[in-house]
Amino acid sequence: MASVQYYDVILKPVVTEKSMSEMGERKYTFFVHPEANKVMIKDAVEKMFDGVKVAKVNTMNCEGKNKRRGMVYGKTAKTKKAIVFLTEDSKEIEIFSGL
Repeated sequence: MASVQYYDVILKPVVTEKSMSEMGERKYTFFVHPEANKVMIKDAVEKMFDGVKVAKVNTMNCEGKNKRRGMVYGKTAKTKKAIVFLTEDSKEIEIFSGL
């Protein structure tokens, strides 16, 4: 786990209607590395975005879905999501400003 750097922790933002509506409440949702913990996610967000202070982080592990292609069954990859709560005196995250 020591090989995961802070820029490897955040994979991409989650862009859904629910996550966009929660941005007004200073909640931002990201797909993160499956082995990342809450402390690593907090440090990664604060280092990647200037002036951002994280109040708390909620994480959830999402199991892969069962898929079928013809007679072959399989599963999609597992993912991990993190909901990052910002403090009141924190700046907004810029990548979400144009959405």
